[in-house]
Amino acid sequence: MPRERDPLVRGRVIGDVLDSFTKSINLSVSYDDTEVSNGRDLKPSQVVNQPRVGIGGDDLRTFHTLVMVDPDAPSPSDPNLREYLHWLVTDIPETTGAQFGQEIVCYESPRPTIGIHRMVFVLFRQLGRKTVYAPAWRQNFNTKLCGALQPRISSSRSLF
Repeated sequence: MPRERDPLVRGRVIGDVLDSFTKSINLSVSYDDTEVSNGRDLKPSQVVNQPRVGIGGDDLRTFHTLVMVDPDAPSPSDPNLREYLHWLVTDIPETTGAQFGQEIVCYESPRPTIGIHRMVFVLFRQLGRKTVYAPAWRQNFNTKLCGALQPRISSSRSLF
């Protein structure tokens, strides 16, 4: 897909949250019966409960880390809490979903007070199982620089 047509580039996920990457695995995210796709608008009432997350692939010995962040906190015009960490799950076996991983930071439903916020789901392929500690706070989390998440990015989804 040409870079200018990529929804992650158009939505400024590439740049604000991630560096450019090549997708290597399928990531599916859904809230009840609503599938999350890049750029899809969802109301706060639709994202109250933890989503279902599925990981494609064919190797149960490969593990992934899932990160969900809001790069627009507290408001899109002044994102001084960028990025706000909503969820962090590690050691998710490939071919399964987030419910089979180790929840490091429990799911906190998005509650934007001002404007439309982007919620970004990032899936990292782990180099092996490892201990990951919860950050001291959720605000100002940095997906790009998080030392525990340096393995390569497998996939990303975002909703606005």
